[in-house]
Amino acid sequence: MRLGITLPLTDIHGDPATVRDFAQAAEGLGYHHLGAPDHVLGVNVASRPDWGNRNTSKDFFHDPFVLFGFLSACTKAIEFSTQVMILPQRQTALVAKQAASLDVLSGGRFRFGIGIGWNPVEYLALNEDFKNRGKRSEEQVEVLRALWADPHVTFKGQWHTIADAGINPLPAARRIPLWFGGHEDVTLRRIAKWGDGWIMLAHPAGPVADQQFAKLRGYVREEGRDANAVGLEVWVSTGEGGPAEWRKEFEAWKKTGVTHITVNSTYGRPPHKRIAGRTMGDHLAAMQHYRAAVADLL
Repeated sequence: MRLGITLPLTDIHGDPATVRDFAQAAEGLGYHHLGAPDHVLGVNVASRPDWGNRNTSKDFFHDPFVLFGFLSACTKAIEFSTQVMILPQRQTALVAKQAASLDVLSGGRFRFGIGIGWNPVEYLALNEDFKNRGKRSEEQVEVLRALWADPHVTFKGQWHTIADAGINPLPAARRIPLWFGGHEDVTLRRIAKWGDGWIMLAHPAGPVADQQFAKLRGYVREEGRDANAVGLEVWVSTGEGGPAEWRKEFEAWKKTGVTHITVNSTYGRPPHKRIAGRTMGDHLAAMQHYRAAVADLL
């Protein structure tokens, strides 16, 4: 099992010393990876009274590539994972370049979590089409894989044209692991065809999650791939319960084949519950207590 933690940027924000200290503390405790969410824009709720509190301009998000590039110089071994970057609102060749640069600068410590997002306001501002984002993301994955693998690429698709050109540097392994977020059946199909793993947030440990994992494994086998080669990641929090409950949940996820568990103590949508505290000290304590509770289970 790989244990990670999400940088709680919406609570602690992101000045250099804060994110450095959090990352180094996580690495020192033995966490395997750091996660970071992604949004480019947040709406002004004053002009959208019915918006709710999801992704507003009050929420703090660093650009993940810049953040992880900085943290790769502040750490030695901990891995980095976008959870998740909204791929279709970005130019694919530029993403390929940024991801490859991060992979090289971090010494191969980058695991690329991608999704298609839910917020049309961001797509509008970034001049991308919200309506075709799912289908377009499939072609994006093909383009990413091609640009990471070969120094020169010729590609003609519905949305992308590359005329015998390539990025430099290339990732050291000529690939970067691609993990997908999302819970629709079409997402599971995409993971089965192209993915290295699934970041699953929608279900608690139990029968429904087990059924979804089994469905994904079936789709992977239909693609002629080894079902055990596709990882499974879930989020947990110290927002409720205590060490005994955390261990029980951890053991349940481990039994069902989960490969990566990420502590995210700011995420509060069901079935998750965020912690009450919002300070750096609160989050450092949560990180320490969870690691101590499950250390022997890793």
